[in-house]
Amino acid sequence: MPFLKSTLSRKNLMALTGLFLCFFLVIHLLGNLQLLLAADKASVSFNNYSTLLSGNIFIKIIAYILYFSIIAHAVDALVITVKNRKTAAKYAYDERKHASKWYSRNMGILGTVLLIFLVIHFKDFWYVYKFGALPLDKNGNKNLYVIVVNAFHSWWYVCIYVVSMFALGFHLLHGFKSAVRTLGLYHPRYARYVEIFGVVYSYTLTIGFSFIPVYVYITQYIK
Repeated sequence: MPFLKSTLSRKNLMALTGLFLCFFLVIHLLGNLQLLLAADKASVSFNNYSTLLSGNIFIKIIAYILYFSIIAHAVDALVITVKNRKTAAKYAYDERKHASKWYSRNMGILGTVLLIFLVIHFKDFWYVYKFGALPLDKNGNKNLYVIVVNAFHSWWYVCIYVVSMFALGFHLLHGFKSAVRTLGLYHPRYARYVEIFGVVYSYTLTIGFSFIPVYVYITQYIK
């Protein structure tokens, strides 16, 4: 597409897809919080939630937008990173490390960690739910709850999940503000509020997503 040839267009697309992913993460976390219920209630609630997401036409449309956003966001990030490094090589070394956070300078590494995590996550949950032979719960729904709980039964899987969520949190700390700036929504009058919201949002998502697998693992271990 011609409009994607410019760096500005790519940055705008990356900002838009990034903000959409931020919105999706909130919905995803709210759904996953059902795993904190008592086992019998969590099973029914979580499986009903999963069935609703897979059977609703509106949700299916959102899912396709999600797939596009993930791919476009990753590809744009890669292209922009490569271009920036080529450009930076033409100029003398600067002292950006004294003026920016380490996570702002390492978005590529954080993004790579998240991309690897997404491949694992989609393989273990999305692919199994869509194409695997899952058992059914007492209501006749695919029992994704069992798959999730079994995955969080392994301490090493929980560790990978938590580390990936911290990578997500640092990615969001820079990415949210950067996306707002790119789209021209970062007005000086509201800059402070945007920064506060971004920090609260990033911490909430990180803690929320990290707590769930740890909680499930501990409750299983106690049993």
